[in-house]
Amino acid sequence: MSLQTQIAKTISLEDYGIKNATVHYQLSPEELHYETIEHGLGQETKSGALAINTGEFTGRSPKDRFIVKDEVTREKVWWGPVNIPFEPGKFDKLHKKMLDYLSHKEIYARDAYACAEKDYQLNIRVINEYPWSNMFAYNMFLRPGDEELRNFKEDWLILNAPGFKANAEEDGTRQENFAILNFSKKIALIGGTGYTGEIKKGIFSALNFILPVYKNTLPMHCSANVGEEGDTAIFFGLSGTGKTTLSADPKRKLIGDDEHGWASENTIFNFEGGCYAKVINLTEENEPDIYRAIKPGAILENVILNDEKEVDFSDTSITQNTRVSYPIDHIDNIQEPSVGENPKNIFFLTADAFGVLPPISKLTPGQAAYHFISGYTAKVAGTEAGINEPLPSFSACFGAPFMPLHPTEYAEMLSAKMKEAGVNVWLVNTGWTGGPYGTGSRMKLKYTRAMISAALDGELDDAKFNTHNVFGLQMPVECPNVPSEVLNPRSTWENKEDYDKKAGELADSFKTNFEKFENYANDEIMAGGPTSS
Repeated sequence: MSLQTQIAKTISLEDYGIKNATVHYQLSPEELHYETIEHGLGQETKSGALAINTGEFTGRSPKDRFIVKDEVTREKVWWGPVNIPFEPGKFDKLHKKMLDYLSHKEIYARDAYACAEKDYQLNIRVINEYPWSNMFAYNMFLRPGDEELRNFKEDWLILNAPGFKANAEEDGTRQENFAILNFSKKIALIGGTGYTGEIKKGIFSALNFILPVYKNTLPMHCSANVGEEGDTAIFFGLSGTGKTTLSADPKRKLIGDDEHGWASENTIFNFEGGCYAKVINLTEENEPDIYRAIKPGAILENVILNDEKEVDFSDTSITQNTRVSYPIDHIDNIQEPSVGENPKNIFFLTADAFGVLPPISKLTPGQAAYHFISGYTAKVAGTEAGINEPLPSFSACFGAPFMPLHPTEYAEMLSAKMKEAGVNVWLVNTGWTGGPYGTGSRMKLKYTRAMISAALDGELDDAKFNTHNVFGLQMPVECPNVPSEVLNPRSTWENKEDYDKKAGELADSFKTNFEKFENYANDEIMAGGPTSS
């Protein structure tokens, strides 16, 4: 009999206040897959993956994310529309209601941890109402071995009950769904939503407070990989910019897909044990690693199946935000453990739908901090209701919804670490060229890969650069396997005056967005913005 089976017979959640529940502890992915189908909560696809529907919510709900405002957080958190305060007393009452709701139910518990570097490990106990939510936790968090389970003591508790609906007037929430972090009690409450990303991002948000405040470590919304020479590359980028795709490089080992820490020893470590990727319009040709990872053990969210149980990745009738989660070992070329050293290159990925920014440019430390705080990409028609033409989108530190501290605190940490490590920082536009969305075309993936490879291989170290006339960015004149005319965005536009006008408009958007940070940013950061408009 395995240790996990022995524990499964003895675990109780009574001490938490969950009474007379039937607790399934530390079930395997195969068992959770079976439980999900047996309860009529999912289907098995032709590839053997599990397909589930998250219900009303198919994405995060930022306006329903709260942080308890108390003696731990009161003076440290950057309060506002991103970090919405919640009363401690209201939290306690809502917590008790959730425990009562989970009592007498069949529920699923799991012990896991975040942070692959032992000195930063955060032990997590996850209690889920649904089996597929618990399977998601298996996929996305790091998995302890038998010996670790024997002595396991959680640092944080996650209570996840999609079927529990808050009473907004009584409970202090905005509506029925909520995600609340309590840093004093080290508890995350997630209710009223089946979207699994709330589980993952809850712990990411917690680490974004814990690591810089207590561990002098920079948390990052990024992917990372490592080359044969041990050089680590970091890829920042918002959804749709190619972060997952571009970090999956057959010549380099994947450290992690989405969330990392940069420790004071110049070590980069993965927070997670899996990947959570968008699958809209997924093809094996364009994204072979993700496509081949969709097999038994993977969970597909909100996709449409045909009669043969095959997935139609182009069908967005439920949501544009179709996703898959899978353990990182579903990818062949991974770094074990998920830790890298010697960071040499950082890439800021943006999908500029205005066709203004260069496909690759080298940043000064001030520009790097400015663009990191800005966190720019663009939304295009069809990605959200009501968007009919491109709109600039800014998310501080490429992850504002998960950052409890002021963005400049993260930016200053990044600048210091960049200078200490002597790292090169590149801005990469995976968006449009030859004109804006609707006129120009999307940058070819093979060109973007070639530019990133050239930067990683040192082929741009001694390149000749031109300066962008509006943003002041350094653009290489030549790059192996990329047509020279592509490297300067202005040269790809038929009407240069139209380009200049659009570049000025985008520069103004950057400046307007940055106004809220000006009182916190130093002179070097301020000098990193657009030079004209």
